[in-house]
Amino acid sequence: MATARTSYVCLACRASYKQPYDRTRQRSCPRCAEPLIHAGSAFAPPRRRDTAAWRTLTVLLNAGVGFHKSCCGGPGYRPRTLREVRERMRYAERSGEPVARSLVRYNVP
Repeated sequence: MATARTSYVCLACRASYKQPYDRTRQRSCPRCAEPLIHAGSAFAPPRRRDTAAWRTLTVLLNAGVGFHKSCCGGPGYRPRTLREVRERMRYAERSGEPVARSLVRYNVP
């Protein structure tokens, strides 16, 4: 039986790698040897030349927002543009809500 694979991301190289999940092992990028960030099994990487998408992804992953499958519908809402990220960051600052929670909000009040 095949082992479940999940995505690991190198933000410096703009690369994604599917590897078996192991909580105890620290993965490193084969290109630059920097540590990889666990993105989750429902992660779909943007094209390497799409700098805006990679900046958005950098904010999400550094805030602790992952792309893990939930029960029925995948990872849920994730912002796709820098404008959406800025709106949610402003909301988090105004309301005092944690940044990770405000980034996954579908609508900002």
